[in-house]
Amino acid sequence: MYAITGITGKVGGEVARALLAAGQAVRAVVRDVRKGEEWTVLGCEVAVAEMEDASALTEAFTGATGVFILPPPVFDPEPGYPEAQAVIDSVVTALKAARPAKALCLSTVGADAVHDNLLSQRTMMEAALRALPLPLTFLRPAWFIDNAAWDVASASETGLIHSLLLPTDRAIPMVAAKDVGRAAAELIQQDWTGVRIVELEGPARVSPNDLTGAFANIIGKPVRAVPVPRDSWEEIFRSQGMRNPRPRVRMLDGFNEGWIDFQDGGNKAIKGSTTAAAVIAALVAVTDA
Repeated sequence: MYAITGITGKVGGEVARALLAAGQAVRAVVRDVRKGEEWTVLGCEVAVAEMEDASALTEAFTGATGVFILPPPVFDPEPGYPEAQAVIDSVVTALKAARPAKALCLSTVGADAVHDNLLSQRTMMEAALRALPLPLTFLRPAWFIDNAAWDVASASETGLIHSLLLPTDRAIPMVAAKDVGRAAAELIQQDWTGVRIVELEGPARVSPNDLTGAFANIIGKPVRAVPVPRDSWEEIFRSQGMRNPRPRVRMLDGFNEGWIDFQDGGNKAIKGSTTAAAVIAALVAVTDA
């Protein structure tokens, strides 16, 4: 049986569906019992646990062959990342107590970055889990193409997307959330020893200009990327309600300056099959529905 956290999201849900399709038993770990109802219908056990609740997580993980750890995202963390640390402490305690046969943690490209940034929360998680005496896989996916969901309305209504990835013709590793879930499901069913790191990106690297091209083809009108000057980012983020925008700014710097990237330029990364065009088409279809 596989215990899956984050099952109500795109990645966790895809992990669970892929495992069920492979004939595996799944325990859905949810924060609200009502969100487990659809998974009960699909034949899953349901466990209710907050990621910060070590006792509830221990119960959710007990008896599992494998545990999929999806740390909740915190986009506006307090200095020092106390929110991430609370989850880390809880997960470590639960894994020590439940002692599953193996675990896979969804990490990220940039977990090995040398500069502090928003993704350092995953660096912290990796460091804490490495000390545990069980087989561990850290899956490090690229930038999610699905982040372009934020651009659908602007692309459709104004023919523009406002890009913080600069310059707009620079391609970076990106991947579809669907491919991340499918890869995680395949990896967690494998047998291995010790700690392994698996990098994952899509079939081709993608620039903001590539995204606008995909939008244009789907929407049927020209779309272009407008660079958002770096010196305006902090003011923009604060106007959106962020109290501590520096980690997010530094994360974007990492992608734009190249110090957030895969080892060896991604030569060792496994490749997903879903194209940026397919993801954009799905995002537009959902918006239009």
